[in-house]
Amino acid sequence: MSSLLTHIDAPADLRRLARPQLPQLAQELRGFLLDSVARTGGHLSSNLGTVELTIALHYVFNTPEDRLVWDVGHQTYPHKILTGRRDRMHSLRQQGGISGFPRRDESEYDTFGTAHSSTSISAALGMAMAARAKGEDRRAVAIIGDGAMTAGMAFEALNNAGVANGRLLAVLNDNDMSISPPVGALNRYLAQLMSGQFYAAAKNVGKQVLKGAPPLFELAKRLEQQAKGMVVPATLFEKFGFNYIGPIDGHDLDSLVPTLENIRHLLDTDSGPQFLHVVTRKGHGYKLAEADPIAYHGPGKFDPAVGLVKPATPPKQTFTQVFGQWLCDMAAADQRLIGITPAMREGSGMVEFERRFPGRYHDVGIAEQHAVTFAAGMACEGLKPVVAIYSTFLQRGYDQLIHDVALQNLPVVFALDRAGLVGADGATHAGNYDIAYIRCIPNMSLACPADEAECRQLLTTAFEQSHPVAVRYPRGAGAGVTPATDLQALPFGKGEIRRQGRSIAILAFGTLLYPAMDAGQALGATVANMRWAKPLDLDLLRQIAGSHDAIVTVEEGCLPGGAGGAVAEALNAEGLVLPVLHLGLPDVFIEHGDPARLLAGVGLDAAGIEASIRQRFGHLIEGAAGLKVVR
Repeated sequence: MSSLLTHIDAPADLRRLARPQLPQLAQELRGFLLDSVARTGGHLSSNLGTVELTIALHYVFNTPEDRLVWDVGHQTYPHKILTGRRDRMHSLRQQGGISGFPRRDESEYDTFGTAHSSTSISAALGMAMAARAKGEDRRAVAIIGDGAMTAGMAFEALNNAGVANGRLLAVLNDNDMSISPPVGALNRYLAQLMSGQFYAAAKNVGKQVLKGAPPLFELAKRLEQQAKGMVVPATLFEKFGFNYIGPIDGHDLDSLVPTLENIRHLLDTDSGPQFLHVVTRKGHGYKLAEADPIAYHGPGKFDPAVGLVKPATPPKQTFTQVFGQWLCDMAAADQRLIGITPAMREGSGMVEFERRFPGRYHDVGIAEQHAVTFAAGMACEGLKPVVAIYSTFLQRGYDQLIHDVALQNLPVVFALDRAGLVGADGATHAGNYDIAYIRCIPNMSLACPADEAECRQLLTTAFEQSHPVAVRYPRGAGAGVTPATDLQALPFGKGEIRRQGRSIAILAFGTLLYPAMDAGQALGATVANMRWAKPLDLDLLRQIAGSHDAIVTVEEGCLPGGAGGAVAEALNAEGLVLPVLHLGLPDVFIEHGDPARLLAGVGLDAAGIEASIRQRFGHLIEGAAGLKVVR
């Protein structure tokens, strides 16, 4: 059997295949995908689940003229392979390589950049209405997962789409339920019937005939809804103004293709927005991923014949694991603690907490805005909520952070995972902005632990406060400092001198303390572990400013509005005048790649910090290397 995939360089090549050839293509595509991700690492389970759906969409719709908008975008590897990037998959998520998410500057087939969830229907509706305004003959398709449907933004878009009358298809990729064979066959027939011309015409004729007899018309509407409702959850989406179709088996090309062809005809006849419910299975076609889709959600490199293997030597404890252990320990010590996550139980390290304290664990779904205000409501009643949330995801709840938490000065703790650069996930997931967007909010405080031990201590400090506090920490492991087992706090708003030097003082915020220490050793500089971006330790700052000729601030966060800016503002307010060099992340979006190489690329490793200081303050550097390190 000759290969089909090697001859698919664009969807136009796919559309030249005969329909009976598509199952073979799906098999080849799934095999290529598995082998590719095993070599590079990346999202696997979600992509194995969208192979047939991707093929069917590109087969039926005239892409890229017809717009496909993928929600979240971590399930678009089959899409990338079929749209001319097969030969670049070896560079996936690597520096200089292709992204793990859709990007408009990467391909004309990536019509909308995504990586956060629940944006697809809004964007696709905008494209559909733009086509109508410009008089262009095109369709827009949003592919959204069942998890992403938990976000309010998806329902805001549905509400608008129902009255906007654009040529829009929303495909719900539901991978959390299964279809038994008997029901599957019936659903295939009903889906094709409901999407076919006969059904649409009959329904429209019936409406016209029965409108003259309102009681009969209402009875017919109820019968239709109940008949559908026996096998499908149609009513909800039809109330939004969509024609609901499905559910259908998302791995059955003999169901997908004709149903999508019928839907395309409905779009072409201006029959209003369409909603297709497709059921898929994460990890489909690879038994190990089917059995454990969570483990294979985003694996590193592995042998597909063997599967995931635990490393011979245990890896260093991650900050996420430190948080998870602290959360359990603090929950055992204080009955008021409530753990909240917006659909990131595993990513935020809350698996053990849910097991031990199920009544105090709340996964609110992909609904960051709700998570923040939900926590605020609990805090109003005397509880102590801890919101475990990625730094980049808290941006989505920013209004609630200001108005519902900070304005009311409620004691909510925000555990901000993935602060700073995140590596392979790139700019969409990087937590570069939390210092800037938090420190400008009244009543808020922000801690920046330097290592794992401080992370646990500062979480305790945050929990003890009677106002909102965020603790930011990076992805992965840090310096490897083993946390204590107690719940000892550190002084609120206080830093420390870690190395005493002369002339130049390096003020480090967070985990960059350790490369700053190496640079300080080479330069004979003082190094301070500031610990808090807000409030600043003004006593320590005055002491340093009064005994040094220059100050250098170092942070793994954006320079505009960052901790360095806070230091400059404080010096100005105190009337202290001395030169300050700010080192941090530049005012650009930093692409995906190895985190250590990315930090080195922006001068935030030890060598880069030392070089920047020598360039700016070379005349102040004294031969003071080797002065005492204070611990």
